[in-house]
Amino acid sequence: MYFKLAGCRIKSNAQRSGLQKHPASRRAFTLVELMVVIVIIGLLAGAVTMGVRSYLVSSKQNLARMEIAKICDAIETYYVTYGRYPTSEEGIDILTKPSDKLVAGLLSKTPVDPWEHAYQYNQPGRNNNAYEVICFGSDGREGGEGEERDIASTDLTVAKKNDSK
Repeated sequence: MYFKLAGCRIKSNAQRSGLQKHPASRRAFTLVELMVVIVIIGLLAGAVTMGVRSYLVSSKQNLARMEIAKICDAIETYYVTYGRYPTSEEGIDILTKPSDKLVAGLLSKTPVDPWEHAYQYNQPGRNNNAYEVICFGSDGREGGEGEERDIASTDLTVAKKNDSK
């Protein structure tokens, strides 16, 4: 758009800055295009979630192994202090209680596995072990595969063999 002023042609501010309005050339995204993009983002999010899930499962299993090793260390300290292992009836709870020989318990609290289930303590353990600490996996039941797989102290070779038999 030009203005005539005393015989001179002057460009408007919109023409100088290149901000002319051309409604016919501006175009918005259609609903179909938006839906395609949303579906692609959903598929990518699903693929990432499935890939990350295996890492979450293995990290929980590794955490259970570390906690079992910590419990086994406390059980061995109990053995050194008292000359015996805790009975199955006493369980892991006895490791949290102070006594005349220990001002504080060997564990600050009764541990639970990463799936919020109690650890199973058996004395004597299987395969001639003095004791066994077991995490039953995500399902909280004996046996299973993958995420539901049991993790035991005997798998870690931390538990001592029972030499008194």
